Amino acid sequence: MAPIKFGTDGWRAVIADDFTFANLGRVAQATARWLKKRYGDHPSVVIGHDTRFLGREFAEHVARIFAAQGISVRLASTFTTTPAVSWATQHFGCQAGIVITASHNPPQYNGFKIKADFGGPASPEMIAEVERELPEATPPANLPSFDDLVSDGHIELVDLSTAYLDHLRTKLDINGIAQHLKVAHDAMFGAAQGMVRRLLGAERVVELHCDWNPGFHGQPPEPIERNLKELAEVVVRERCDLGMANDGDADRIGLFDENGRFVTSHEILALLVKYLHKEQGLKGDIIKTFSTTHLLDKMGQAYGLRVETTPIGFKHIAKQMVARDVLVGGEESGGIAVKGHIPERDGIYIGLLVAELLVLRKKKLSELVQELFDEFGPHHFFRIDLHTTDEKKQAALDHLRQTGGLKEVAGDAVRDVQTLDGFKHITDRGWVLIRPSGTEPLLRVYAEAPTPELAEAYVHHAIEQLGFAEVAAH
Repeated sequence: MAPIKFGTDGWRAVIADDFTFANLGRVAQATARWLKKRYGDHPSVVIGHDTRFLGREFAEHVARIFAAQGISVRLASTFTTTPAVSWATQHFGCQAGIVITASHNPPQYNGFKIKADFGGPASPEMIAEVERELPEATPPANLPSFDDLVSDGHIELVDLSTAYLDHLRTKLDINGIAQHLKVAHDAMFGAAQGMVRRLLGAERVVELHCDWNPGFHGQPPEPIERNLKELAEVVVRERCDLGMANDGDADRIGLFDENGRFVTSHEILALLVKYLHKEQGLKGDIIKTFSTTHLLDKMGQAYGLRVETTPIGFKHIAKQMVARDVLVGGEESGGIAVKGHIPERDGIYIGLLVAELLVLRKKKLSELVQELFDEFGPHHFFRIDLHTTDEKKQAALDHLRQTGGLKEVAGDAVRDVQTLDGFKHITDRGWVLIRPSGTEPLLRVYAEAPTPELAEAYVHHAIEQLGFAEVAAH
């Protein structure tokens, strides 16, 4: 049997290689065993899937395994977003949510995410409990048919997307956004397709890649700048106030301002901290992952808000959001959550919350970002993903462990090396972080500095010192 291991955000594998109905059955059975041990004989779950190959068939397979063992199942009637499943898990009082998705991974992948009863990612402790069930996880033989389980009421089909959009209408100034802004929305062929249009109206939304294409036109549905050149062009050509993109399951956000400039997740986080604290008068802690901007540390100090850093992975942020009063939590990869909503990344909600900010402040997005830099100094970010072998990746990490990290980058002395998650080298002007991906065979190198040129120089010099000669994609 193939080894199954949950990574930064769920179990992911290549379809028809390790992601098979047999292996998925093992994961579903392990999850069922965990649910019954933790919540008793008759727990309930919400299940959804995104637009990937065989997503519907995989979701129905999981639903059958659960329902055959007395677990009550609410299954999305069609593809839906991860935030919709997370919200529904909390809304319906279910013990868990399951999403068949590989999020932003390349199209050949699929995956299995577990959501906790509070409406956010299952904690690392919960995932460890599920993994401990895997060796004994054998699904029941001769499962009842899907149609029979629906007819008997063991599986209920639910229009999760509509219910979720109705909820968003109660949380955001949808009418104000629709009256004042024109938005370009790139669903990247993922589960967010059509959702922004349904909220704001067809005349206010220019849609891109909002059709069924499980291969994502050959491109990973990750809302980072290099994947969104067409969206940037459309924003300018169609004179939009905002361009927003979502990943395959719509828990991540990518934004462009009115000039077609990419607004980083670091800048989005800072904008939301300022909006929620200064404009709405809210308080709470700022929780950020290890690769996220130090601008938030400066803002926390200025606003009297506590800032805490976690390892990479939104599950660490969600755990803190459930345990204490958190204003904003987020990560470099575009996953952001805020006070007053579910403790979950939600790309659609966050994109529209920024739109709401534009309406309230009556300013352009570029002007609001510049305000941040004027107040706290410029912070520019750069990242390269090194596609390499496991041997070379491990050799680089072993070298950093043995030497205690790099001594200097781009002429700047390293004054501290932090190892919360990878190797973060702190200089007097910025930082550079080297860490392996938790979901893909990659070594990621990130940097932040006062200028774009210095941030890029930090990354390239770090890569050079690690001995990587291959072409890096970024």
